[in-house]
Amino acid sequence: MAAVQSRELPWREPWTVAKALTAHFGTNGLAWLDGDGSPLGATAFLGADPREVVVCRGLPGSPGARDPFLALDDLQRRGGAWLGWLAYEAGAWVEPGGRWHHPELPTLWAARYDPLLRFDLTYRRLWLGGDDPARLSAWADLVADLSPQQAPPEPPGQPIDPALWHWHTSGATFAAQVEQLLERIAAGDLFQANLTACCEVLLPEPPDPLALYQRLRLHCPAPFGGLVVAGDAAVLCASPERFLRVSPDGRIETRPIKGTRPRHGDPEADAAAAAALITSPKDRAENVMIVDLLRNDLGRVCVPGSIQVPQLVGLESYRQVHHLTSVVEGQLRADRTVVELLRACWPGGSISGAPKIRACQRLGELEPLARGPYCGSLFRFGADDSFDSNLLIRSVMLQGRRLRAHAGCGIVADSDPAGEAEELGWKLQPLLEALA
Repeated sequence: MAAVQSRELPWREPWTVAKALTAHFGTNGLAWLDGDGSPLGATAFLGADPREVVVCRGLPGSPGARDPFLALDDLQRRGGAWLGWLAYEAGAWVEPGGRWHHPELPTLWAARYDPLLRFDLTYRRLWLGGDDPARLSAWADLVADLSPQQAPPEPPGQPIDPALWHWHTSGATFAAQVEQLLERIAAGDLFQANLTACCEVLLPEPPDPLALYQRLRLHCPAPFGGLVVAGDAAVLCASPERFLRVSPDGRIETRPIKGTRPRHGDPEADAAAAAALITSPKDRAENVMIVDLLRNDLGRVCVPGSIQVPQLVGLESYRQVHHLTSVVEGQLRADRTVVELLRACWPGGSISGAPKIRACQRLGELEPLARGPYCGSLFRFGADDSFDSNLLIRSVMLQGRRLRAHAGCGIVADSDPAGEAEELGWKLQPLLEALA
């Protein structure tokens, strides 16, 4: 493979460039790993017209199924810039004996992009990188011809009536499922489990995924948002949670979130909500439990003694919610790869539970549908051997005319079933409001 070249281009807004790319190449294959301009979300990546695509479907034992981790290992060895998603049910390839629903969307969708655009959202700088000189020149000309104006405040598109959403799990059923998990916890079967539910709507015609994502990013800005379009399917998210980042020298960072409260327009009420979250024994215990789980996961592939927790249960505030976030770091062993790290940590601790595999089994017994990309990850393998990924929370899945939105709550011994059902509703509310 030829050496990667990089060119700095005149600044253009990501939305403006994404619109131009879809007009030129079509929406299929568009991948946009986005940020919100904050220190955590200072960089965005945008690719279109991929050079090759890798798709894995199915679970172990099903006809034509392929191990997504073996596919990831192959594409990492081949190098280049890859963007895509890994679904929650990829966990079946880590622990085949669990109860895993068959996802409708691929367990892995990954595409190699040459060139790839990188946006510095803080300093408004833009670079184009790749190893094909002809494509680099053509893309540079395309971007240079665009207007430097700001993105429109709201893209065109038909708003979605909130009353049209159908819930697969009612509030009463969700509360009853929480009761069942509490019984499991009291019996010592579990310590924590992240129970999820979803709602969906069938639209008159397939929507424009780029317009939907622009609505989402304007109303719910997040440091680890993104959009990936694969044929008539798309994954859209406004995630505040980083899953795993690996620098070229093997430094690892993960940022688990556990503990959430809604924001308030009144400053005093908002400060009170933040204070209640910080001092909540339930939320703090839940967060620390997942930190311990992730330390154990990282310990499988990290240099002994390198795992540190520079931030334990810190408050992070976003436009819609307050969160408790911890930071865990480590050094990847020289004889381990990023894909081995992914496999050791999959699925993410904050969206499964503890013990992890037992939690996944119990959740599979309660949840009626596959999660698919939800609670999986959008990821990027860099041509420089870097890696970054989010956890696909605050997400919407599109397939044809159907939109599906998921949310979840961490259940521990002192969870209140009615309170967890209420939390589920206000976690989803910003997403549904963005689309409405």
